[in-house]
Amino acid sequence: MKAYRTLDDLPVSGKRVLLRVDLNVPMENGKVSDATRIDRVLPTIRELANKNGKVILLSHFGRPKGGRDSENSLKPVAAELQRRLGKAVAFADDCVGDAAAAAVRAMKNGDVLLLENTRFHKGEEQNDPAFVAELTKLGDLFVNDAFSAAHRAHASTEGIAHTLPAFAGRAMEAELEALTKALEKPVRPVMAVVGGAKVSSKLALLGNLVKKVSMLVIGGGMANTFLAAQGKAIGKSLCERDLLDTARKILADAAAAGCEIVLPIDAVVAKQFKEHAPSHIVGVDHVGSDEMILDIGPRSVVNAEEKMGQAKTLVWNGPVGAFEVRPFDAGTTALAATAARLTAAGKLLSIAGGGDTVAALNQAGVANGFTYVSAAGGAFLEWLEGRALPGVDALRH
Repeated sequence: MKAYRTLDDLPVSGKRVLLRVDLNVPMENGKVSDATRIDRVLPTIRELANKNGKVILLSHFGRPKGGRDSENSLKPVAAELQRRLGKAVAFADDCVGDAAAAAVRAMKNGDVLLLENTRFHKGEEQNDPAFVAELTKLGDLFVNDAFSAAHRAHASTEGIAHTLPAFAGRAMEAELEALTKALEKPVRPVMAVVGGAKVSSKLALLGNLVKKVSMLVIGGGMANTFLAAQGKAIGKSLCERDLLDTARKILADAAAAGCEIVLPIDAVVAKQFKEHAPSHIVGVDHVGSDEMILDIGPRSVVNAEEKMGQAKTLVWNGPVGAFEVRPFDAGTTALAATAARLTAAGKLLSIAGGGDTVAALNQAGVANGFTYVSAAGGAFLEWLEGRALPGVDALRH
């Protein structure tokens, strides 16, 4: 039995369903520029509407300061949601109070209503019981389909789940199943690829992964700190020298846990960090004093690909090079393509997440080739760190 109830357990006909979604989408010139998060929740909205529920959408948007402001209104998102849903979406200009209550009363079975930004009220982020009670008045059931906001103990992500019968939506269900397969009950051996700029932002992640995976590939700027900790000269490369002892401890902890740390053995270096800057490949023992490491080299790619070929499960968070600037995207693109090929061949279960990771996989054209790509940022990272997520825990039986 699953640890949480899903839509399979939900008698919805004629019921007012408060559905927490994440519509905090990027906007340009008043229009949605990336609808990934909208698309993820469409199946849950359609299913609830088709089962004759009254679907009442709750979401935050942006970081409004001290109350209502037009820049952070969800109204422009309602138009894009309606277009993609192919069904009318009503909008209420508040998420509690008379405006919200009147909009809910006007609903018929199968209707969809989007309420205004929950963060226009301080009680949302404070998880204020009085604000939770106001939200609860509007619904009979609660469905959470916003994994990307599940690391926040807010009124609309965690509070309501304790006051109404609570269920996981289809996107939440898929996310939890994927992450459980990745780290809680994985097919071994498990390999993790962790990249990004700084060790300091991923200390808890590395500390948790060395206890759970067989092989840990470290790339990106954070690999430079580990190379420096091993006494290698890394020139002008990005490096957190105050964390050299921490890096050495992580290496020691990994050895004690039987986790193989895979660091770059060669690198693409340049004297300038800009598009198409002159670059060349050197072994990591031969980085010039005026050079900076900006990507893993071809021997490092082959080494990581060989390790990946031995794995059954892959967890990926962070690019292994400065992928935003060519040609320093080559290492990330090559490893991503290999992961997608092994996944397609049925040899690898591949889970990836984090904003830069998703952008890099999309740029490489292989995001659809992974078993699961999480659109969540902070929540995905906190799950990998082994931390409890309030919005998920509140759904458990």
